Amino acid sequence: MSVLDQMIAAVTPPESDEARQEARAKARAVAGPGGWFATILDHHLLLEDAFAATKAASNAALRTTALKHLGVILTGHAIAEEAVVYPGLGEAGEKGHATMGYNEQVMVKMQMAMLEKLDPMSQDFDDKLEHIRGAVAHHMYQEEGTWFIELSEKAPAADQAMITKRYQEEWSRYVGADA
Repeated sequence: MSVLDQMIAAVTPPESDEARQEARAKARAVAGPGGWFATILDHHLLLEDAFAATKAASNAALRTTALKHLGVILTGHAIAEEAVVYPGLGEAGEKGHATMGYNEQVMVKMQMAMLEKLDPMSQDFDDKLEHIRGAVAHHMYQEEGTWFIELSEKAPAADQAMITKRYQEEWSRYVGADA
């Protein structure tokens, strides 16, 4: 972790697991079944599982394979949000959230590119993976805690249906059967 990352972490400690669980429970209650928000929540669980599988891999080959799987899910999820959900946030008057979402996802993509260059069994790899996981966990907390709840409350039903359809198209285009 860079000195800047350490300073930011010291000033803005991550939210607690309890706060994340509360946000997710609230999000699930708002999302209901079958729509874009519920699908995104399911993808957040896939991401958490993929981070855990990468960390738990017992050798370099397994860890590299797990990292590639994580990368596919992470990128497919980001592309789908960036193509469909964040523009919806902007249209709903939440341009600040949309901009922050784009910026955070760009930073994660850059960090993932750096992670791929590290020895998968090294401490540097473990540290970078944990840094990325923490950033993604915070990002998901923001989405689940307020951003997507606001979008689900503000966007008309026709927009909700379009977001659901287009999110799935973008996810499928990138991820396909890999998830």
